[in-house]
Amino acid sequence: MTDAFNVVEVATSGAGVLAAEMARSGWQGVRDAMVGFFRRGSEEAAREELRVLDLRHARVLDSSETDREAVLEEVRGMLMIQLAAFLQKHPDAVTDLAALVREKESGAVPGTNLTAHGNTNSQVIMTGNSINGGSFTYRPESAQ
Repeated sequence: MTDAFNVVEVATSGAGVLAAEMARSGWQGVRDAMVGFFRRGSEEAAREELRVLDLRHARVLDSSETDREAVLEEVRGMLMIQLAAFLQKHPDAVTDLAALVREKESGAVPGTNLTAHGNTNSQVIMTGNSINGGSFTYRPESAQ
């Protein structure tokens, strides 16, 4: 699974997941997972990879709503290059990144359980992220 095609494929998928999560409230959990991923290299290299990841996250957060999609696309490209380079040096990490991508794409959020009780004649919307629909937008405070 470590041939060049799979490395680029996994890096591209990973970059998409990371960029999407940078704009959501669950970013810290994904960042924490990336700490373990980058530790496949040396501690010093892991610190540098995380520093770059944090700079890209700050770029997304600092972007305006109107620029957000363009910034996310730019960051996604940079992340793909960063991840592909890392996977070239540490091909055994491909399975770790692929597992993270599968987890995020499945929508599984470990440790999250949402429950609503006693709601009569009301709508209940539960989410761990932002909701957009028609003229309605909800963003958790941590995602703003």
